[in-house]
Amino acid sequence: MHDAMVALFAMTAGFTASGISANLYHLLVKEAHSSVERAIFVAVMIVAGPSVLFEKAAKAWREKACSGIAFWLAAALAGYWSLALGLLVIQVALALKAR
Repeated sequence: MHDAMVALFAMTAGFTASGISANLYHLLVKEAHSSVERAIFVAVMIVAGPSVLFEKAAKAWREKACSGIAFWLAAALAGYWSLALGLLVIQVALALKAR
């Protein structure tokens, strides 16, 4: 049971970091035009990806633009991506705490 709670906590931490980075990027940058801005966009989307993917999948499902299988596949991918990101966030937090 403890391992499941740690995995859920890591997934939640990753999805939270994803949402924060996606919203900050959307607040600060309206559209990327130059190659440097595109590179920054790609770097931010590595972290913001789960939130953006789930948001687009939910919107498509509400508009009946995708099937239920496609939505749940996107949700599972966003969850797995959030888990990996959350484990990284927790690792960085523990490393900073150890200093």
